[in-house]
Amino acid sequence: MDVAIGLPNAVPGTTGKQLTEWARRAEARGFSSLGTIDRIAYPNYEVLTALSAAAAVTERIGLCTSVLLGPLRANAAVLAKQALSLHALSGGRLTLGIGLGGRDDDYELAGIEIGNRGEELDAMLTEIKELWASGKMGPKTDTLPSLIVGGGVDASFTRAAEFGDGWIAGGVPPEEFAGMVEKVKAAWAAAGRDGEPRMMGLAYFALGDGGEENANAYLKDYYAWLGEEISGYIAGSAAKDAETVKQYLAAYEDAGCDELILFPCSSDPDQVDQLADAVGL
Repeated sequence: MDVAIGLPNAVPGTTGKQLTEWARRAEARGFSSLGTIDRIAYPNYEVLTALSAAAAVTERIGLCTSVLLGPLRANAAVLAKQALSLHALSGGRLTLGIGLGGRDDDYELAGIEIGNRGEELDAMLTEIKELWASGKMGPKTDTLPSLIVGGGVDASFTRAAEFGDGWIAGGVPPEEFAGMVEKVKAAWAAAGRDGEPRMMGLAYFALGDGGEENANAYLKDYYAWLGEEISGYIAGSAAKDAETVKQYLAAYEDAGCDELILFPCSSDPDQVDQLADAVGL
C-alpha cells in the first residue's frame, strides 16, 4: 500500500511558506502523493491552486485532489482545462479525485442547487472525459490525469465504475472501508470493466506535543456541522502516536486500500517528518 500525506490546505491559518515547505519535505521523505481537501465556505486554499504551488517546488511526488467537489465548479470545460494544465505543468503527476460534497453552506455560497448534484456530476464527468479524449483541449500531454471518484453510497460506486480509474473513500474506519471496497468491485464487474479499480482512503493524524489539542481545534471545527458528538469522535480517532499510525496502515491495507492519504491537523511542517518516522519512510 502506498502512503500519501495531505497538504494542510484546509487547516486554518496555514501560510504559503508552510504549504510549500510541507510539499518539499513530503517529497524528500518519500510519500507517494500530496492530497487536498476541498471546501468553499471554509478558510482553506482552493485545491488546484494549492497543488499548483506544491507542483512548483517538487518534481516527483503525486498530486491528488481528494476530493474536489465537482458540482461546485459550474463549468466542466474550464475544470477539464485547469486539471489538464496542472497535469502538464507538473510532468504528469495529477490524480483528479472528484466527488459531490454534502454541506449546504458550500452550495449556497457557490449559488448552486444541492438537490440534483448527482446528475450534474455525471454530466460533468462525461464532458471532462470526452474533452480530454478529443484532443481539442491543450496543453498536450503524454498521459491524461488519473480520475478517481469519491463517495460512500451506491451511486458513487456505480459512478466510479462508469467514469473512473478507481474510487476514494472519505474518512471512514477500516472496517467500513472494507465493505465499500467490495461494493466498488461489484460495480466494476457489473460495468464490464477490465483490471482492478484503484482503492484510496483517508485518515487523520496529529503527532507530537499538542497533538490532541491540534486535533480537537481543527477537526471539531471542520466537522462542527455534524454535531458535537460526531465531530468529537472524529477528532478522537486521529492518530496521535506512531503505534496508532502503524495500526491504521495495517488495517487499511488489510481492508484493500491501495493508497492511504493521512491528513494533518496542524500546518507545522515538522509534522511531515514525524509522520514519515512513524511510517518508516
